[in-house]
Amino acid sequence: MNKIPGRTDGYLQRKRVKTKEILSFHQENGSETKKKIRVNVFRYIFCISEIFLFIGIKTSQDNKFYTLSSKFPSFSNEGKSLVLQFQVKHEQTIDCGGGYLKLHPSNIDQKLLDGETPYHIMFGPDICGSLRKLHIIFNYNGRNLQRKNEISFPSDEYSHLCTLLVHSNNTYEAFVDGESVAKGALEDDFDHLPPKFIDKVGDTKPADWDDQEFIPDPTHVKPEGYDEVPEYIVDKSQAKPEDWNVEEDGEWEPPMIENPEYKGEWTQRTMKNPNYKGVWKPAQVSNPDYVPDEELYKYSDIGAVSIEIWQVKSGTIFDNILVGDDMVEAEKYAESTFYPLAEKEKQLRDEHFEASKPPETFRDEPEGEGDDEDGDEEPEGDSSSEKDEL
Repeated sequence: MNKIPGRTDGYLQRKRVKTKEILSFHQENGSETKKKIRVNVFRYIFCISEIFLFIGIKTSQDNKFYTLSSKFPSFSNEGKSLVLQFQVKHEQTIDCGGGYLKLHPSNIDQKLLDGETPYHIMFGPDICGSLRKLHIIFNYNGRNLQRKNEISFPSDEYSHLCTLLVHSNNTYEAFVDGESVAKGALEDDFDHLPPKFIDKVGDTKPADWDDQEFIPDPTHVKPEGYDEVPEYIVDKSQAKPEDWNVEEDGEWEPPMIENPEYKGEWTQRTMKNPNYKGVWKPAQVSNPDYVPDEELYKYSDIGAVSIEIWQVKSGTIFDNILVGDDMVEAEKYAESTFYPLAEKEKQLRDEHFEASKPPETFRDEPEGEGDDEDGDEEPEGDSSSEKDEL
């Protein structure tokens, strides 16, 4: 086994890396064209899952940083899609730790790989306590941009397939176990660019702008004498005890009880304001700093993939890492790797939990309870004499 350089805390067997270039045929404008597809498939052999016959790379020690990287022939996703897909399993009921991957340029120093190493994309689950989210982070001009809205990630011990698809039209889509969990335009969901429009400088709210949505209802008037009803009244059912001694016990005060007539503090009803104009906002003008970029999606040098994570509780398993430019090939690969495993995994987990259940126990019935051996019913009649003799 080889110790991976950097802040790696596990021992890893040699990895198998396979790069395929496939000629795929597509119909375009009625004619058949050829398209070359790149698929980089990474499989790591490290451990066997504790419950299932499952080979993958697994974090092995608690409260450790882990780094592992692999380079492949550099390529660009210019004018085509980019696919990052992998399989991850938190077998340890993880409480805090990452389970994501990073795509890097080809010039990274693998021996010095750490959290400061530049990357293009970070994708995958990150869990800490009740926070269980799927990270999607793009690097743009040296800035790491998180998705504005978080994506939840399943909280269980099963294997999950994480797939990120980035299109050349500046849109993206994320999948978990083949189901779409997020999609949209890069410009809308990430802060790649400054806003197209900004507030007009010097624009102020008009003095007659009414932004109060509800106002008191003038027809709703407090009833006369409403405030004169006390919250507590004397309990008339209680009388001063006959043996009450004023000198020793002080002046007797009757107990108080809640007044059933008391209705609480009066509040005037509200109504919709007929003059309401809505929430005032400054006028919007074009932002002079906004410059559109039709290549937000593009990375000119994609040449490495890595696991660079911190885990409080170890036991996460990674496998079947795929980097490519064709979603169809990624789906085919998942059909032959992840889906058969997921189906078998659930079956084995059910069998494991069923076998680990404690055996059922039955309480022994005391003698005399239940039916007798012959199944005969007790004869009718008075049995009091028998009971008296016992």
